[in-house]
Amino acid sequence: MDGQPQGVSRRVEYAEATRQAIICAARKLFSEQGYFSTKVDDIATLARVAPATVYAVSGGKQGLLRTLIETKMEDPMVENAIRTVMTMDDPEAIVTFTTKVCRIMRENYEDIIRVMITTAPHDQGAASTLAMATKDCRQSFVPVAERLFNLGALQDGMDVNHAVDVFWFYLGYSGLFTLRDDNGWSYERAEQWLCEQTSRALLRTAP
Repeated sequence: MDGQPQGVSRRVEYAEATRQAIICAARKLFSEQGYFSTKVDDIATLARVAPATVYAVSGGKQGLLRTLIETKMEDPMVENAIRTVMTMDDPEAIVTFTTKVCRIMRENYEDIIRVMITTAPHDQGAASTLAMATKDCRQSFVPVAERLFNLGALQDGMDVNHAVDVFWFYLGYSGLFTLRDDNGWSYERAEQWLCEQTSRALLRTAP
């Protein structure tokens, strides 16, 4: 008989559905109420489970915050984008594509990133999660910078590490938030401006 026994399969499906309900509830409440104002009981009520289930499934609020960050970090869009960049030969197109992917990721996970950044200064667990996420995000720029370096597209004297720093300055956490929150720009306008500035800072001028 192929597959799992029906009873086992249903239990696995129920467990995963319960886990996803808890994660979705935490994401909604963290975003709307803030991490510290959200109680495990609030998450349990919204997810329609017992508080003990929240702890058993996720390890509580810190575990849920880490899970939400890991969801962003494990999004296949990043890996797929890197594979695409490895096939591209036009430096301007590479920067344009990279900026667009960063903008889409920011839109998709804006609420999680905001919770992480605002919580980290006041919670050691969140600070550790932020450090982990930042390291992972910066690392994702390395193959893009290497591609530009190998194409001979970077400005004179600029190595891969310097290029990663430039990418992070423009396309890290703060760029889009500053343009969106402080300037009131649309995502589209912010993406275009960041793309122009990143290209200007990274790429050598064509002769």
